[in-house]
Amino acid sequence: MVKVTVWNENRHEQKNPVVREVYPEGIHGAIAAFLKESGFDVKTATLDDPEHGLTDAVLEETDVLIWWGHLAHDEVDDVIVKKVKKRVLDGMGLIVLHSGHFSKIFKTLMGTSCDLKWREADEKERLWVTDPSHPITEGISEYIELEREEMYGEHFDIPAPDELVFTSWFEGGEVFRSGCTYKRGNGKVFYFRPGHETYPTYHNKDIQRVIINGVKWAHPVDRKRPIYGNATPLERIAVKN
Repeated sequence: MVKVTVWNENRHEQKNPVVREVYPEGIHGAIAAFLKESGFDVKTATLDDPEHGLTDAVLEETDVLIWWGHLAHDEVDDVIVKKVKKRVLDGMGLIVLHSGHFSKIFKTLMGTSCDLKWREADEKERLWVTDPSHPITEGISEYIELEREEMYGEHFDIPAPDELVFTSWFEGGEVFRSGCTYKRGNGKVFYFRPGHETYPTYHNKDIQRVIINGVKWAHPVDRKRPIYGNATPLERIAVKN
């Protein structure tokens, strides 16, 4: 069974009654619920847990880590970021959602500012499938339409994705690379844009399906990381005159 840890900073839920109404069990609770229904072994962790809930034992047992953060990126301990990075390089999958684009772990893995344009105006978002053969799009039609979402606009300062799975159009005219995959070491990373905290985006069945598909795609391959450095020859090297 795939083991998933859903990490959420869990600050909006404490500060904003609108968010508490939309996600009474927290964003992490809402995501964990539909993942459990899909048969995954799911646990949750939050910023204020000891070690942010990401102890060595938790990380070692996690096949795929889902990350949602916004208000408190700077409060995430650099030691924990290094541990998460190592686990990704060793093979753990990572799914970064919405404003997690500015998280320390995503910026560290991308090596860029990961900055973008944004606007909150209750506008329509249409996420077009740009890679219909990709397993993350299984069960999704040509596009997903959200009646209200926060706008993210280009330029999105990320490395060119290995695969561009979704591209968003917004009512105000902007477009955005909303579903991007990367390989880092033995691990796979999926950035998925929708999920502003005051909108019921994670209750949308198509959005849930994408995240479920993303977990299946990001699940680690069962192999050890390659050995690097000075290498002993596999065959005898003949002495040359």
